[in-house]
Amino acid sequence: QVQLVESGGGLVQAGGSLRLSCAASGRTFSIYSMGWFRQAPGKDREFVARIIWDGGRTYYADSVKGRFTISRDAAKNTVYLQMKSLKAEDTGVYYCILGRDSIASNDYWGQGTQVTVSS
Repeated sequence: QVQLVESGGGLVQAGGSLRLSCAASGRTFSIYSMGWFRQAPGKDREFVARIIWDGGRTYYADSVKGRFTISRDAAKNTVYLQMKSLKAEDTGVYYCILGRDSIASNDYWGQGTQVTVSS
């Protein structure tokens, strides 16, 4: 099993920044990718960003391109999401994911961390 623990959420004013972290522990011997999804109140969960563990290639939702940056520290099995120029519509619960097999796999999910952007 793999455990994912997120941190770094909070309340921030529009235009501000936050950095989320997600540390993986347990059976982390095989990571294909890690990333972030989010869910706003009353809306479906949506993809935010993903990083391929081997090589570091990144993918972003169009809504966050140019504002969010995903990165990793492979030695610590940790993924980060630097969020800048935050907007009210970025508000939601942010979930960390870990995939073992392919870019489409989301095998493990964290508990989520709340991000609230006040306008």
